[in-house]
Amino acid sequence: MLGTRANAQDAGTPEDGGAARAERELQRTDAGWAVETDSPLSEDAGVPEPAFSPPAMVQDSPAPYPPALASDGVAGVVKLELLIDDAGDVESAALVEGLHPLLDRAALHAAPSLRFAPATLDGLPVAVRIFFEYRFEAPAPGISEGATPAAPITLRGLVRTKGNRRPLVGAMLVSDAHPDAPVQADVDGRFEARWPAGVHAVRITAPGHKPGVFREGLKANEALEVVYGLEPLIINPYETVVRGDRERTEVSRVTLHDAELREVPGTMGDPFRVVMLLPGVGSMLSGVAYPVVRGSQPAATGYFLDGIRVPILFHLFLGPAVIHPDFIDAIDFYPGSPPPRYGRLMGGAIDGRLSRPRDDGVHGSAYADLINAGFFIETPFKDTGTNVSLAGRYSYTPWLIALAANQLQSPPPPGRENPKVVLDFWDYQGRVEQRLGEGTLRLFAFGSSDTFGSKAQDAWGDTAMQSIVFHRVDLRHRHPVGPGELEVGGTWGLDRFAIVSRSPPGEATEVHIDQGHWSARLGYSATLSPSATLRAGADVEHKRAIVELLQQDGGSDAGVEVAPVALGTFMGAWTELVWQPHEKWAVVPGLRVDNYHLSPGIDRRALEPRLTVRHKVSEALTLKGGAGLFHQPPTTLISLPVVDVGSLLLGLQQGVQLSVGAEWKAWRGLEVGLDVYLNPMLRTLELTPFADEGLVDDDTPDTGTPPAGLRRGMQLGDGGGIPDRSDFDFPDFRGSGMAYGMEFLLRHPLGDNWFGWLSYSLQRSTRRTRFYRYDAEGHRVGEAKADLPFAFDQTHILNLVLSYKFANNITLGGVLHFNTGRPEYDTLGTQTHRPGEDVSGRPAWVKADRDRVDRLPAFLRFDVRLSKSWVYDTFSLEAYLDMLNVTLRRETLGFEYEGGNGFPLRKDAVGFPIALPILGVKGRY
Repeated sequence: MLGTRANAQDAGTPEDGGAARAERELQRTDAGWAVETDSPLSEDAGVPEPAFSPPAMVQDSPAPYPPALASDGVAGVVKLELLIDDAGDVESAALVEGLHPLLDRAALHAAPSLRFAPATLDGLPVAVRIFFEYRFEAPAPGISEGATPAAPITLRGLVRTKGNRRPLVGAMLVSDAHPDAPVQADVDGRFEARWPAGVHAVRITAPGHKPGVFREGLKANEALEVVYGLEPLIINPYETVVRGDRERTEVSRVTLHDAELREVPGTMGDPFRVVMLLPGVGSMLSGVAYPVVRGSQPAATGYFLDGIRVPILFHLFLGPAVIHPDFIDAIDFYPGSPPPRYGRLMGGAIDGRLSRPRDDGVHGSAYADLINAGFFIETPFKDTGTNVSLAGRYSYTPWLIALAANQLQSPPPPGRENPKVVLDFWDYQGRVEQRLGEGTLRLFAFGSSDTFGSKAQDAWGDTAMQSIVFHRVDLRHRHPVGPGELEVGGTWGLDRFAIVSRSPPGEATEVHIDQGHWSARLGYSATLSPSATLRAGADVEHKRAIVELLQQDGGSDAGVEVAPVALGTFMGAWTELVWQPHEKWAVVPGLRVDNYHLSPGIDRRALEPRLTVRHKVSEALTLKGGAGLFHQPPTTLISLPVVDVGSLLLGLQQGVQLSVGAEWKAWRGLEVGLDVYLNPMLRTLELTPFADEGLVDDDTPDTGTPPAGLRRGMQLGDGGGIPDRSDFDFPDFRGSGMAYGMEFLLRHPLGDNWFGWLSYSLQRSTRRTRFYRYDAEGHRVGEAKADLPFAFDQTHILNLVLSYKFANNITLGGVLHFNTGRPEYDTLGTQTHRPGEDVSGRPAWVKADRDRVDRLPAFLRFDVRLSKSWVYDTFSLEAYLDMLNVTLRRETLGFEYEGGNGFPLRKDAVGFPIALPILGVKGRY
């Protein structure tokens, strides 16, 4: 078995970029070829050796000689070790013996483009490891007849990609008048040519770009400065990008990048909405982007932006997120067992990582669609080490969606106008980042506003408006300290929630809630030894809520009451140790301690131990497991000001999260993940006061005693002591439950001009519930208790996401979503009714017992995104059509039970097709 050798072209030809010669060899180890297979070669005498054929190179990838070394004359060999998969592609390249940093980098950059006929063992393709050499010889300068090596530079400049203006490293320039003196662009895309005076047709080539030909008139002893732009074959291709992401130590984390965040159909190009298509995520309603993670309330999942808690994530519930997409570099989604730095949560965590500031010039984007318009711009100031970024969006909905809704209203009486429908939102973000020695100081501010409802247009109309506004200003400093890095930060915030109701004659009710927010945090990460890394931190958060109530009855003067309703302070500290006793094992014990204080005199304390274990069985397979204890203040459907502070008088929620799973790097870049989880909910306080049932036992364990007024309300009721929620001063929502399930993810990350994934979730979520029994005539006849499906329980959820970018810069993607229906409780809609009889014996609808309700019908949805891109000299343009629910399928939210009193019984589905067609255009500079 002999090695094969491939020789590059001779020096001076355009193909090898002026490198004198670059020899590349496949070598054999002393023990034979390094074969990645489960059937190693046998060395026993008398046993036939399996027929092995080494790989053969079918596509060369010359390594250009760096122009910066031409004058130094560095020559020699760079030795690499290549892992060639069973398809003949170079999966990885590692440096074995270097020569010079620039030559090493040239070899490592060129090697992944090599292609081989795969090695075979007994006729079957196998992966192998081989040694490969790039042999460099210093190129001789191109010399034309009559010229001397000291000829002056007549052409210099920059070669870059059209649209994004990135320098084209290694671009080759050849003049038709002087073809024996090619010129190559350096690592910054710059070049210098010493060509004779005259007219030259300059041909420029670069991998992944269309060749360009430019005519230049050169003069003797005069250098012409030029900038050349080559059009990419594919604009913004789906390329696999190697990133410096932290090592995986969590049990469950999915990280999305680039096009996976902005080009998923049905998401309006919004990164955070993509989370709705990941495993472990259900929904309240199709199109509403507040995730129901592993059967918990939406408010049990925390939303973060570089560690800053975001109170409201989406505009108008159906709209985009409150952060401009171009400010987001990646999203980490933890469906369960988040690290201890994420505290005060019973569910998962979603953390958006801000994009890194670029220092290579001004960059920006602007877009406009049928709903809103936005912009993003960032610029560096290299002299001071400062980078400034700004972004913002404003909605068109006051003129479009609201206008359409207004037109659908019935004509008003003569001399009057219908109330005006208002749907409005805007947001802003600003960042200033400053280098300070070895550290970085960053100021980041962002905010959002949403207003919706109806506004009177005359003195006879009614006004019913709601608005949600928040602002955040965050200052943080990172600096190396000792063996690690220290981060210190502080955040100021303001949340405003308002409800305004006015109706003639002179009746008005206005509620304005302002919640101030101050927080500080400290974090430190250090490598203690090659096998141990310590991470620790602490945070304190202070919230003060004030309610202003205005009431006016008829012609009376308005009465205004202002009172503080909640004053709370949360303090926490956490630590975790990443211990790797062996290269195949990672053990991460962690601990979080929190104190919740509500003035006056209410304190809740929580101790949360956590443990994660990961075992790498092979290079492709990793097993994992984790456990942790979690706490959170009482929650509502979504996070609202005051609730997480004022509700502390009811105590804390408490739950355990247990999970095991596996990660498998399968064939051809596919990633497979499987997780199984069990989350006992020891104590729940889920404030969803829309139903008259679902009360728990009075003997449910409690960590706090409600005030006397609440206890008095719990004792009221009818019929055998069964409580009636309508008589409560404030209901007690204490309970317990269980969530369990399985999550599967098959994913193809960015690469080969496509990406996609298939996710499936089998999830169940139950709550210990006490409910009423009804007889055939609908009378309450008793009570019962059982573990019933939670209001958000969706047993089966399937998502298929695919997006492909064609060579003509057309991108087509689709999403197929399926979920089974929720229980038909009246918590979020109607409750199941059964045919029965009224007091006179006539047919009538009778409310079903809660343990016998039906499930809503399953729902299937298809989303599509189609886009076309164009590239110009300094910017690119994209037109796109993105539509949620392109088939206009209707999701059933409940049923109307009509008839009775002598009329036939009729059951009609309640629901409507939620479809969001987004037609827009976006430019990037």
